[in-house]
Amino acid sequence: MTKRESNVDRVYEALRQMAADFAFKPDQRINESALSDVLGARRTPLREALNRLVAEGFLTFQINRGFFCRPLTPSYILDLYEARVAVECEALRLACLRAPDSEIAALSDYLDRMEPDYQSATDPVELLALDESFHNRLVQLSGNSELLRMLQNLNGRIRYIRLIDLKRMRDQADGAAPGDVSAHKRVLEGLAARDVVAATDALRSHIEKRREEATEAVRIAFSQLYVPDD
Repeated sequence: MTKRESNVDRVYEALRQMAADFAFKPDQRINESALSDVLGARRTPLREALNRLVAEGFLTFQINRGFFCRPLTPSYILDLYEARVAVECEALRLACLRAPDSEIAALSDYLDRMEPDYQSATDPVELLALDESFHNRLVQLSGNSELLRMLQNLNGRIRYIRLIDLKRMRDQADGAAPGDVSAHKRVLEGLAARDVVAATDALRSHIEKRREEATEAVRIAFSQLYVPDD
């Protein structure tokens, strides 16, 4: 890797994290000069990184106006959830056909080991990391690297809302972790039985249950982004 490529990657990773966390307000125009100062980046690597994020859906670009943060609306979040359902259910269908029994058993063992950490976790960031790890491993069983790449992209763009949703679920349960482990086990039971319908129905139900809470999560997100803390 050349020095220029390394610099572009550094700027890209920093900007991707900022975009995922809505460090830029929804639909806000991005000040490239200010970003250049903050990141210590020259114009060319900054532009390359910004264009990569446009291609990945984290930012938008308007001719003669520049780069903007992506929107944050219920319809936009619902679109992401629908895309996630499509990607994960197709990956699970392929996994039912392709995944070796040994790899399915290994994922089941992983879930059993993860369960105590998941049930005891109170930090939404930790909960989300554990949840995404399971879903990434599940998609990997499809043997299709493009489906995994698509899921990781969707997860990045929906991450802010999912963190809010997980915090709400934890608070409503008086500090207990959300009960997603049992839903994951139902998915794995269908997968182990090579029952495509049962497995994908369980997965679809699991994801769509959280999609239904998207509107409230977006409302909370706006209050966090635009209302200053006391």
